[in-house]
Amino acid sequence: MIVFPNAKINIGLNITERRTDGYHNLQTIFYPIQIKDALEVIESDKLNFQSSGINIPGSADGNLCLKAYQLLKQDFDLPPVDIHLHKNIPIGAGLGGGSADAAFFIRLINQNFQLELSADAMMTYARHLGADCAFFIENKPTFAFDKGDQFEQIELDLSAYHLVLVMPPVHVSTAEAYSGIKPTPVESSLKDLIRLPISEWRQQINNDFEHHIFQNHPVIAEVKNTLYKAGALYASMSGSGASVFGIFNDKPNLKVLENSNQVYYNV
Repeated sequence: MIVFPNAKINIGLNITERRTDGYHNLQTIFYPIQIKDALEVIESDKLNFQSSGINIPGSADGNLCLKAYQLLKQDFDLPPVDIHLHKNIPIGAGLGGGSADAAFFIRLINQNFQLELSADAMMTYARHLGADCAFFIENKPTFAFDKGDQFEQIELDLSAYHLVLVMPPVHVSTAEAYSGIKPTPVESSLKDLIRLPISEWRQQINNDFEHHIFQNHPVIAEVKNTLYKAGALYASMSGSGASVFGIFNDKPNLKVLENSNQVYYNV
């Protein structure tokens, strides 16, 4: 069976405090978008993983789909499977592509082998694989808090707008992103700010990673500025970057960005 794991964007990202376990507490809004990978899983005589499309750095043994299989295998008598992942979601972009692949894998295994796991149970497994992984189990607009792995679904529909995503030729590691962070408590919760008109988000909703990431990588800041010059109602880096999205009333003309960046329209 084939499924199509989709990416997400972060609308706002506030790092509020450092935890005693070394992680950070945060607030963000996860919103699913239509840039997708393709994931095929079929029963086989041995466990196998292969990928195509965008090159995935590192050893295949570290892929989150294989880690998800091994996690489920601890509790269920699963047969070997052949996994083929066609990678299309940009890597190092703040779009959660690897987490989406793992979550969709869990959903697919649950369905194919009648594990009868509830959504909550699948989220519990997914949380072992990454803070945002559990979001993709239900895959709906969500207010995320604590480590980014506790959720409250929200009403948010951007389908009436034109959403554009730009991926500059830059990779931002998670370590780099967090190295410049100074946790700061927030006065207003994103859960409340997201209810404001989109035209007011620019003044009210921020991504705490942007300040130092933009200093390190001015090309990302320039993408955001260009989106606003093109008429974006709101523009922001997603997650820890490097992708930047813009929300427009109508499809913009972004030819100036297309020469040196990947530009995805109507995502």
